[in-house]
Amino acid sequence: MNIYVLVKRTFDTEEKIVISGGAIQEDGAEFIINPYDEYAIEEAIKVRDQEGGEVTVITVGGEESEKQLRTALAMGTDKAVLINAEEDVDDLDQFSVATILAEYLKDKEVDLIFGGNVAIDGGSGQVGPRLAELLNINYVTTITSFEISGSDIKIVRDVEGDSEEISTSTPLLVTAQQGLNEPRYPSLPGIMKAKKKPLEELELDDLDIDEDDVEPKIKTVEVFLAPQKQAGRILEGEIADQARELISLLRSEAKVI
Repeated sequence: MNIYVLVKRTFDTEEKIVISGGAIQEDGAEFIINPYDEYAIEEAIKVRDQEGGEVTVITVGGEESEKQLRTALAMGTDKAVLINAEEDVDDLDQFSVATILAEYLKDKEVDLIFGGNVAIDGGSGQVGPRLAELLNINYVTTITSFEISGSDIKIVRDVEGDSEEISTSTPLLVTAQQGLNEPRYPSLPGIMKAKKKPLEELELDDLDIDEDDVEPKIKTVEVFLAPQKQAGRILEGEIADQARELISLLRSEAKVI
């Protein structure tokens, strides 16, 4: 079984993020595998161990993304592919990335593609569904349970606080939601083995893609932090006095009435 996992290099949101000039400053920032992609990696490994085959992780990014691919290899995947878009990586949008991935995968024998539900830096959740449409294969998003037997698959997906059960078949793309599994940590033997596992690096020119073919459809105008919330106020005194003061504050300070 040929299994592919889509991964993305993202900021570690537990670290302090500095924004200057309408953009995130990368100097000194920590980068990780997008956390939702870790669920995808774990599930792909579990399926491979059950059904056989191999797992290939793939990303579109710069040279720095090799670190995250090596981490995925250390977790237990078999191969890695870096599609180097160094010069254009900051300008690519979901359409661009899906188009690049589809060009790479179009001639491959694909049984399963796993990806994260969303990337924590953008949160659009578009790359997976767009890729499935371009490859003309089935897809199911936000999955929380995955059972496979041959080409038959049973899935439970999250639907706004409820669950939906789906039966489908390969070839298939799914995006992983929190709760699907518990991602493993890379072990020391896994880290050592990862250094010898194959990591293929391609340029966009190797895929015979013109710049016009992946020209972004959207542009990030500015990145900014949400304003800090002011501390709440506790009103004291008689209930009637509190009510009058509350109405006054809503009118004069909050300006909502």
